[in-house]
Parts: sequence; C-alpha cells; structure tokens
Amino acid sequence: MLSDNWHRLEPFIRSLPKKERYAKEDLLVPETRLWREGPVDMYYAPHHEYISRDARVVVVGLTPGWQQMELAYRTASLALGRGCSAEDACREAKLVARFAGSMRRNLVGMLNELGLAQRFGRSDAAEWFEAADAGLHTAAILPQPVFVGGLNYTGHRPPLTPGTKLYEFAVDSLRTELSSLGRVLVIPLGRTVECICTALVAEGSLREDRCLRGFPHPSGANGHRHRQFAQAKPDMLRILAAFAD
Repeated sequence: MLSDNWHRLEPFIRSLPKKERYAKEDLLVPETRLWREGPVDMYYAPHHEYISRDARVVVVGLTPGWQQMELAYRTASLALGRGCSAEDACREAKLVARFAGSMRRNLVGMLNELGLAQRFGRSDAAEWFEAADAGLHTAAILPQPVFVGGLNYTGHRPPLTPGTKLYEFAVDSLRTELSSLGRVLVIPLGRTVECICTALVAEGSLREDRCLRGFPHPSGANGHRHRQFAQAKPDMLRILAAFAD
C-alpha cells in the first residue's frame, strides 16, 4: 500500500519535465518538504515506498543523499511516463537509487569479503543490486532524505542523539520497517546507524544475534573503513555463520 505522501505527490512527479538530471531547485521545493527545524529539512523521495518482504538481508544506511533522491524521482517519473503502475514506478526507483555510485562498489566489496552472498545462494553480492533480487532489502534509519543547509546530512551536525526529533524519526521508522519483515540479518552501515540498532535491541525490537555490528560505512569519504572492517571481521563472521546455519 502506497503512502499518503505518494498520493499527494504523484501529480507532482508525473508533471516533472524530462531531464537528463534534475537540479536541487527542481526537487527541494515546498511541495516535497515533509519537515523543517532550523537548518534541517526532510523531503519526500518515492523509493522508500517499496519494501522487499521476502528479504533475508537488510542493509541499513543513514539517509538517502541528493544523488539517490534525484535518481529516485527521475526513475519514478520516467516509469510513470511509460505507463507503469505507481507500485512498479516506486519499485524501479528503489532498485536504481539504492546506494548508487561508488558507495555501492565499496559495499559490495566488503560483503563479498565476508562471503555473505554465498551463504544465501549467490555467487557475488553485486547480483543483489544488478537484478530485482528479493533476497536483499535496503533501508535507512531516516528513509526520507535529510539535508542540513541544503547539504546531505551526515549524522553529526546536528548529532543524532536521544531526545531529538531526528532520533525519534530514526528509531520509529526503522522499528516499523523491520517489523514488516521476517527473519532477516540486519547490517547497519556505520556507528550512527548502529546506535539506532542498539536502541532497538535494548527495547526488544531487534535480536542481538541478527545485527551485524561493526560494519563500517562504505562511503569513500570514510578513510578508516578498511581498518574498521578488519577489526570487526572476526565477530561479523561469527554472527553471520550462526544466522545462516
């Protein structure tokens, strides 16, 4: 079932002009804004509408950045223009936009180093992204794109700490999304996302043995990711082995 936000914004998405790429002035507009507090803005993006209910693995990021948001709108608009249903348009947007760019390559490399895909019947983790593979679901603790002063939110300024509205958004949205899935292995990308997963473990919404702690954020800007991965790898392999058995 598509959200009220989709139904409100579907005419806007259908009316978007065909472009090779949208500018922020096209999409970061009052119609798509969901929430604002000081310099922080949250906008709607259509790819969050699609959830792979049969997933065994859920990779959880912080929030979609501008690149993912732009891809999601462009893909959904083109799909609707071809006569696709709203559901199929959102699905296409999800498959194209999720962890797009160099971050996806880094993520696939680390997943393969863990041998994760092979444990779930795939030869390469890239297969999860290159095809409409229901075995993988991608999520974000802040599933709707968040920007600070027009720039991608990094989770640090403002900090994602208990008592803040962004923290409440993050805990509530991830709790709701995971509750709609079955027995899944959750892979939080980076410490900020892991902290939200820790909160869900503490309240009983996520099992400790189904959370792959220590997985670094795959962004190229994270220059420590190789060291972080090497340090956490033994514990991640132990959790993965227990889950897959």
